[in-house]
Amino acid sequence: MARRKPKGRAVSGWVCLDKAVGQTSTAAVASVKRMFDAAKAGHAGTLDPLASGILPIALGDATKTVPFVQDSRKLYRFTVQWGSETDTDDSHGTVTSTVEGRPEREAIIAALGRFTGEIMQRPPAFSAIKVDGNRAYDLAREGAAVELEERPVVVHRLTLIDVPDKDHAVFEAECGKGTYVRALARDLGRDLETRGHVVELRRGAVGPFVESGAVTLEALITAREAGPADSLDVLLQPIGAALADLPEVALGRNDAADVMRGRAVLVRGATPTPDGPAHATEAGRTIALGEVAQGEFHPRRVFRHS
Repeated sequence: MARRKPKGRAVSGWVCLDKAVGQTSTAAVASVKRMFDAAKAGHAGTLDPLASGILPIALGDATKTVPFVQDSRKLYRFTVQWGSETDTDDSHGTVTSTVEGRPEREAIIAALGRFTGEIMQRPPAFSAIKVDGNRAYDLAREGAAVELEERPVVVHRLTLIDVPDKDHAVFEAECGKGTYVRALARDLGRDLETRGHVVELRRGAVGPFVESGAVTLEALITAREAGPADSLDVLLQPIGAALADLPEVALGRNDAADVMRGRAVLVRGATPTPDGPAHATEAGRTIALGEVAQGEFHPRRVFRHS
């Protein structure tokens, strides 16, 4: 049986989208895929509808590098409202408990160290984590009691930015994969003998993808209305943007041709490349993901369109 030809263009690269408040990550990916007329698309880390900010979207062969972006650090700025907790840990949920007390600035600052480094965190019931094959948020919306297991996460930095009034505090957090800012707000509130939930959230960076290189959906729509799908390609970041933390193996034309055929090649150059994961480039263009072992680069995934 003949394989069905995928619909859309074989376009590859990264869109650093500045997602608006109110839009789901799934809807954002669908919109970007449609405007680029891309055959394949995916994103590197869900961003809640409540949140705005950086949502890296991979097109084509860039989807092969999504795990490298998912594993990278994220930067968030968020506002916590004290005195109440909700079932979603944000302002979209139903209030489940309230407390009269409000924390003082000094108490907040003193608590930050307890939420920095490797900590144990229980993800919100309203999250994309799967429970027996179902998304936790689907079960929670149906009224099921969802109690997810605690797990270790890493918070590299947690800073108090502002206390605009007694009911609110603004924070900035730099954290690793799997950290939920909503859970940070919830647990901070409990630790400070009050309650708390997120009322505003913005993601400022996901690994190499930062606000200065971001584009809004409105800007993409305007550009698409002015020209064909391929006119948007100038807004793409290369596949290699996701691999900045990996060693680079620069290849000449002949070695690059061998790698594109799946063959191992000798690693040349004055500086030895350490054994382990690496990416291969030709003339600055990423052509493969692979591993260096005993002086050879072994391709594992080849990029046809980068």
